[in-house]
Amino acid sequence: MSACEDFNVIIPVKNEALGLKMTLEELLNTGVSRDKIIVVDGGSTDGSREIAKNFKVKLIDQKYPGGKAGGVRTGLEVVEASYAVIIDGDYTYPASHIWDLCKKASEGYDMVIGVRIPEPNSTNPILRLGNWLLTKWFNLIFGTRLRDVLSGMYLIRIDTLREAEWETKGFSIESEIVAHIASLSGRISEVPISYRRRIEPEKKKLKVLDGFKIATDIVKLSWSYNPVFTLFIVASLILIPGLFLDLYYLYHYSVNDVKYYMKGLMGVIMTLMGFQSLALAILSLYLKRVELRLRRSIEVALRRQSR
Repeated sequence: MSACEDFNVIIPVKNEALGLKMTLEELLNTGVSRDKIIVVDGGSTDGSREIAKNFKVKLIDQKYPGGKAGGVRTGLEVVEASYAVIIDGDYTYPASHIWDLCKKASEGYDMVIGVRIPEPNSTNPILRLGNWLLTKWFNLIFGTRLRDVLSGMYLIRIDTLREAEWETKGFSIESEIVAHIASLSGRISEVPISYRRRIEPEKKKLKVLDGFKIATDIVKLSWSYNPVFTLFIVASLILIPGLFLDLYYLYHYSVNDVKYYMKGLMGVIMTLMGFQSLALAILSLYLKRVELRLRRSIEVALRRQSR
């Protein structure tokens, strides 16, 4: 059965009454049947639960803490299909793009991410810049070439998440899912989707400070999925005080003719250690990419043998 026939839609919400109503209407109008839709409520008090009940879709209470991360995890546990599409309940993602994700997944991908193409005035320029920086940071650590790792609309093959650690909370859940699938040499693709302005801007939950939390969580994920790189990149930070001591020594030697031998020696040692650690961190990234390519080649060979 293809992804376009065998999927559930998970909508994690908390106090998104108007957005949820419009999202459910659009899902039904675009051809998604009620029995495929799962609304995970994180403790709404604005009538979101009643709206889900009125639309006669499956409504479950969020089982795990952690904001959106707990909602997504709860929904994934009750999915009975082979694939799941996660979409925010604030009406920013057009439901019609679900079929674009499904069609791409039918080509053999384990995950398909909707790359947001913002409509006019739909996003804060600062948040857009933050998303770009975080995606670049993620690509550097995990060896991917993605364009929108934090998109709130994506499709995943359920059996790829059996060994997920579920370490993050809040809006970091997307980066954790992508990190997990990428580290297992899973096939990830992207399709462009529209991104609308929030119909209730005052309810926007993602803040600038959340970006720093996501960046920190990406580093934590790298420790779980690529610990060698994390160890050496942290060790390479000794390069900063090393260069400072080198400049300190050179300045006083050239300007004041004062020779701080101990500081100069410490600066050289720390600088060499920092450069060495940085080189090893870069090497570990390349080795990780080689590992992923080998795993993919082995999986392709095994598939061919099983035919």
